[in-house]
Amino acid sequence: QVQLVESGGGLVQAGGSLRLSCAASVRTFSVYAVGWFRQAPGKEREFVSGISWNSGSTYYADFVKGRFTISRDYAKNTVSLQMNSLKPEDTAVYYCAAARFLSDNTAVQEYNYWGQGTQVTVSS
Repeated sequence: QVQLVESGGGLVQAGGSLRLSCAASVRTFSVYAVGWFRQAPGKEREFVSGISWNSGSTYYADFVKGRFTISRDYAKNTVSLQMNSLKPEDTAVYYCAAARFLSDNTAVQEYNYWGQGTQVTVSS
């Protein structure tokens, strides 16, 4: 069982930056692909970014390309999401998720493990 804990959310003005972190409870976290998703009130959960188990591949939704960067630190057993040039429409609860095997890394149902989420609020 993999437990994921997100941190780093908060309130920031438009144009500002935040760095989210996802920490895992298992040493084998390095073999998991990880995704970041977000869910705004009244909306469905949507894919934001993903990274393969070996960091060889990274993926981004079009609406964050050029602004967000995903990375992982194997020594710390964490995956981070650096978010720059934040916009009010980025306001949502952000979740990290993990899975051993993915056929579609943008699909919510592909991920087996989820964190509790961290709130990101961007003011205009």
